[in-house]
Amino acid sequence: MRSTTAFALLAICSIGALAQDAASIADGTVRFIASDAKRTEIVPSMALQRPFPSLGRAPADFPVVPEFFETDDDKEAFRIAIDPGTSLYGTGEVAGPLLRNGRVIETWNLDAYGYGEDATNLYKSHPWVLAVREDGTAFGVLADTTYRVRIDLTTDIEMVSDGPDFPVIVIDGDSPQQVLRRLATLVGTIEMPPEWALGYHQCRYSYYPDSRVREIADGFREHEIPCDVIWMDIDYMDEFRVFTFDPEGFPHPARTNDYLHANGFHSIWMIDPGVRLDPGYSIYDAGEAIDAWVRNAAGETYVGEVWPGECVFPDYTNAAVREWWAKLYAPFMALGVDGVWNDMNEPAVFNVESKTMPEDNLHRADEALGGPGPHARFHNVYGMLMVQATREGIMAANPDKRPFVLSRAGYIGSHRYAATWSGDNTADWAHLEMSTPMVLNMGLSGHPFTGPDIGGFVGNGTPEMFARWMGIGALYPFCRGHTGKGNIDKEPWAFGEDVGATCRAALERRYRLLPYIYTLFREASQTGMPVVRPLFFHDPADPALRSEDGVYLLGADLMVVTQPTPLRDREHAMPKDFATGGWRAFNLGDNEDPDLPRLFQRAGSIIAVGPVVQHTGEDTRKPMELRVALDADGVAGGVLYEDAGDGWGYREGEYRSSLFAAWREGDEVRVRVVSTLGDYDPGPRRYTIRVLHSDGRETTAQGDPFIGMSRGITVPTGATR
Repeated sequence: MRSTTAFALLAICSIGALAQDAASIADGTVRFIASDAKRTEIVPSMALQRPFPSLGRAPADFPVVPEFFETDDDKEAFRIAIDPGTSLYGTGEVAGPLLRNGRVIETWNLDAYGYGEDATNLYKSHPWVLAVREDGTAFGVLADTTYRVRIDLTTDIEMVSDGPDFPVIVIDGDSPQQVLRRLATLVGTIEMPPEWALGYHQCRYSYYPDSRVREIADGFREHEIPCDVIWMDIDYMDEFRVFTFDPEGFPHPARTNDYLHANGFHSIWMIDPGVRLDPGYSIYDAGEAIDAWVRNAAGETYVGEVWPGECVFPDYTNAAVREWWAKLYAPFMALGVDGVWNDMNEPAVFNVESKTMPEDNLHRADEALGGPGPHARFHNVYGMLMVQATREGIMAANPDKRPFVLSRAGYIGSHRYAATWSGDNTADWAHLEMSTPMVLNMGLSGHPFTGPDIGGFVGNGTPEMFARWMGIGALYPFCRGHTGKGNIDKEPWAFGEDVGATCRAALERRYRLLPYIYTLFREASQTGMPVVRPLFFHDPADPALRSEDGVYLLGADLMVVTQPTPLRDREHAMPKDFATGGWRAFNLGDNEDPDLPRLFQRAGSIIAVGPVVQHTGEDTRKPMELRVALDADGVAGGVLYEDAGDGWGYREGEYRSSLFAAWREGDEVRVRVVSTLGDYDPGPRRYTIRVLHSDGRETTAQGDPFIGMSRGITVPTGATR
């Protein structure tokens, strides 16, 4: 057995008969409960996308078995011992390095403005650990509880909950990739986002008034810096009342949206959960009429202070409240709003030490969620339930469009409803360095659509740091520049000509890679694989890669080598095959800029690259370039996924997934389409085939690999290989 130790053997004895307390629920997946008698205390899972009934008793030789115990202060807990050489990851949104061994994390959503590397909890809660054994096999552990959990990884894997008994779900796999695919079976995957949401987003707290929004949009087009989205923070509201507009600063929101749309932009507007306690205000009155609010321990409406002043809070644990909240979006979206930003939904409350509502507040939850209970049980899922209702409302308002929702708070499984970002980070080099491992660990926790505030939210930072952050951040799944009120301007051109040139090159690089990135999002939506992946995914058994977080993989085929510190000569661990021709330099004509990460394409792969565009409304796929890197055997392959970029036609087969193959024949390389799936026709286009040779040369040819599929396109290799 790969990981059974003395602790595991003790666990088998401590939990009683294995058949009663451990059940298989999916391939390689076992759910453990401390004892058969404890089953009646278990509430429905909020992490899993649906119930997973028992498929029978767990295999007798299942290699990972938790030891259940109670702490000295009567808290429910379990422990799983790990063998030497085991590396630990996951735990969701955490500060610090990629490798989590030796760390203590707490799952309790917190308004964590300006957090540091030593923060034990941030805005989201993922009671999940991914363990990679010395030989590259892996297992994952999920504490299936919404209560506060202390995850102690200082020696082994130990989780202690503030709540009652809970199931422990263990996933075993031959690789970390297999474990993540099995996790996705349980917690679900993202829906395909609209293509525009994968472009660059520009935000600040706040662009005000609406003339400033138009000025920012004009600035992008005048400076020829690609951008798809402009964001509106809370100052657009009338005294911060949600679903209202400031009559002076934003008197005509529909006109603002029309202007953005006419210039190739989409708009995203913020909606917070706190509703101003204000009789006569329509949203408050409507919620009051259906008794929508969270109550305090005495059964009265809970009142807490947020941006509008005294606020009440919708009880999203109740289906009727979620339905009411969803319907509020119809008139809002009718103004031309494209996406919604749900912020402050930990929930954040001002002027209290806890920064949130009391744990003994009361929620009138549906039976499907386990029935009524205290805020201590629902705190970590408050934001997730909010964005679930928001997404449903947007879909009802715009049924023919894919919704986009961004949420600050979340719980494992919230990726089913919203993208996310790493909250109010700081404009310093430490937070730039932390941003990649934070994105990576979110991906390793089932949430692939995430990124930081590029440039940092708190403080001004420096021009050099901003350029470097944009260079690195332009390749994250969610790509948004953002900064706080009172800070200097942080649009890409605001730091001068040199920084602006770096930002332009970084974002042109992103947009050229959108065909590849969009294909990776399709993979994430089908399998749960992260868009951005740790370098050790290339060789899970290589111990040198386990802690490397300055180099990462974009998909499986593109390696991104960053310099996230002021130094430009930081040494990195690299894959063993890097020195033996396993990777090719990937140059889009921007490799002379030292603030942009170096890119390398995996030998044996084909990557699709589009043209430089200013936004996704321009066709990112015409013309197209296929970059071919043959392996040692002289072959390569790759996939390109395409659809309309919005709408739901892809669900009915209106997509095209093309499998390309390349092989060497003498002094030529042949490239052709092996197969296609789906009925989508992107129309005619010109293809350039670019072969990246091991000696650094590139050779090209033009043609259409979809015409005469059996023959393909022939590319000369030149005199040498």
